[in-house]
Amino acid sequence: MLSRIYIKNFALIDTLEVSLHNGLQVITGETGAGKSIILGALRLILGERADVKSISKTEEKSIVETEFSLNNQFKKFFIENDLDYEHQTIIRREILPSGKSRAFINDVPVTLDILKELSSRLIDIHSQFETSNLFTSEYQFKIIDGLSENKQLAEDYHNEFSDFQSQKIQLKKLQTQLSESNKESDYKAFLLNELEELHLDDVDYDELQNQLSIQENAEMISDNLAQVLSRFHQEEVGILSFFNEAKNKLSKIAEVSGSFAELDERLETSFVELKDIISELEDEAESIEVNPENLLLLTELNNRINALFLKHNAGDLTELKEIRDKLAGEQQGASELEFQIAEISENITKKEKILQNLAEKLSKNRKKSIPLFIKKAEEMLKKLGLEKARVDIELQNTAEFNQFGKENIQLLFQANSGFPLKPIQTAISGGERSRVMLVVKKIIAESDELPTLILDEIDTGVSGKVAEEIGNLMREMSADMQLIVISHLAQVAAKGNNNYKVVKQDVAGRTQSTIVPLNEEEKLNEIAQLLSGSKITEAALAQAKELIG
Repeated sequence: MLSRIYIKNFALIDTLEVSLHNGLQVITGETGAGKSIILGALRLILGERADVKSISKTEEKSIVETEFSLNNQFKKFFIENDLDYEHQTIIRREILPSGKSRAFINDVPVTLDILKELSSRLIDIHSQFETSNLFTSEYQFKIIDGLSENKQLAEDYHNEFSDFQSQKIQLKKLQTQLSESNKESDYKAFLLNELEELHLDDVDYDELQNQLSIQENAEMISDNLAQVLSRFHQEEVGILSFFNEAKNKLSKIAEVSGSFAELDERLETSFVELKDIISELEDEAESIEVNPENLLLLTELNNRINALFLKHNAGDLTELKEIRDKLAGEQQGASELEFQIAEISENITKKEKILQNLAEKLSKNRKKSIPLFIKKAEEMLKKLGLEKARVDIELQNTAEFNQFGKENIQLLFQANSGFPLKPIQTAISGGERSRVMLVVKKIIAESDELPTLILDEIDTGVSGKVAEEIGNLMREMSADMQLIVISHLAQVAAKGNNNYKVVKQDVAGRTQSTIVPLNEEEKLNEIAQLLSGSKITEAALAQAKELIG
């Protein structure tokens, strides 16, 4: 329930504060007194766009603050959004001189999305010209689902449908990725096969170049090694025999003079190293073999590797291995995509069965409630002066699931007898809209948990008995919710549990609007004034007393 409104520095309002109560709260006031300004301020609490032009004193911020009495059903929302739950919760909106706006719930800054989500559960403002939502499928399903007690079913369906839609989007995304991947998969598979055939992990590229060079120059290497070894091993003039002779002579010198001992040791070491070198040269000479087949294999391997360097713009084997691994990963990725697509497709099939079951239950309950809706609506419309009016709700099955189930809805209306029912948006006239909307609001109020409904001059254009019935209807509605009504009808004002008047006055040469609660005497005078105009007559007072009852 909306228990308090506080407005400061907003349009013609300098400071306004008023306490509200349960039941039917009726606000009256002359045209232009500022009723629409109060509603405009309240719409900020609903998260509507803030306009810096609304600031009266441009050097100060504008404040709109509301206090709501909440029950424990709202605790979950506060916990989910990390807010402090208070039985008396304060929602505040501020417009700064710079044009920026801020929103608070119990003094905690919140985003407009959070503000809208909470306020939409607390209050609904409906003006006389706001009947277009009556034409929407969403609103029409809300009417019939309320009567059908489909709230939990509809919530379950909505959650499943949201997940269903998300999975369909994900499936389409994966299918696109797989399609794009498949366009190049054959070529990439060919490239990967080329790289894998070479067994790059077993290739030492430097050693390959060395072996290739040896094979290409095997005859020259063999001839030169033979000549080198010949120089070492010749019996009379060989290097090895000369070296050995020199070593022996130096050893004799070292025996008689210690100063040559170090040189003798060094020469001995060199001699041992020389023999070792000769031994390795002999081994190499024996291993050198002119092998055309081996040369062909080495040349082919080298050419294939060099061709891959060029094809993949790689500088070495490491880069080729990285490219191979990337291609292998992409091939694996395609397999993974196929697995994910199969898994999501299976989930979607399961989800469709769940949705089908929920949609059938929703539809069954809706069809049962349509006669009840027709009965309630037509009875109230007759009381409101539309004696010949007929209504109906038509449900049409659809091939695909939508956000409401597996059907479309059409609210049908006809104000005159002898004519066929038509979709309400084409059949309803301007003078009928407010009364039809009031009936719909009444039906919704019986099943909706919305704590507060504000109706702004929804009774415009009616009088007499119809006005009396509108007042009675509003009084009935206020038994299920707090109903705040802005009205010019005495018949409606008379039904108020609490009455208020919006007045405009000059303060220090400045026009200001405010709202004042009316006591019983002031309420009587206000109703009489609504009946007779600016001059209150005895007859008007008597009629006002009769209306109040």
